[in-house]
Amino acid sequence: MCHIRAGGISLMMLACLLIARTGEAAAQSSGTVEQNFANSLTTVPSGPLAVSGALYVPVYSSVSMSQGKLRADFSVTLSVHNASETSPLVLKRIAYFDTSGNMVESYLKSPVALKPFSTIEVSIATADTRGGTGANFVVDWAAPGEIAEPVVEALMVGSVGAGHYAFISQGRPIRLVGKN
Repeated sequence: MCHIRAGGISLMMLACLLIARTGEAAAQSSGTVEQNFANSLTTVPSGPLAVSGALYVPVYSSVSMSQGKLRADFSVTLSVHNASETSPLVLKRIAYFDTSGNMVESYLKSPVALKPFSTIEVSIATADTRGGTGANFVVDWAAPGEIAEPVVEALMVGSVGAGHYAFISQGRPIRLVGKN
């Protein structure tokens, strides 16, 4: 009987620690992209931006299952990587759209510049189902000259019953202006 009680107390303590860590993580990520990733950012170049493009990233905050009778909700983390070793990458827009094509949220107030090889992220919580089964991001980018195209991916993580699932979706170019 003592083992069961001790195990129950240990389980309760573990649950409390997990809840505390979850609240701490949520508090850390509640700021803006500029605040959360200040160390990844640099000054936006003052000259003209000769190269620009846009990437479309399909994401799945919800997935229909069992012929539409069941819905699984997923957290989404969009990662934007500057693939250049030497040049800053200017991000002009990170916009989140729902299944109907309506903009749900815009994540940048003004353009930001990523340092070479740096990354920023945008997170959508599992409980945030505003995007639906056909959600997507559009990332508009630019640079003062030739640059490696940014790498943009979304990671979806969730669980259904006892199963845990994780999968990625890669960004696809939808617009490129300027030099290649």
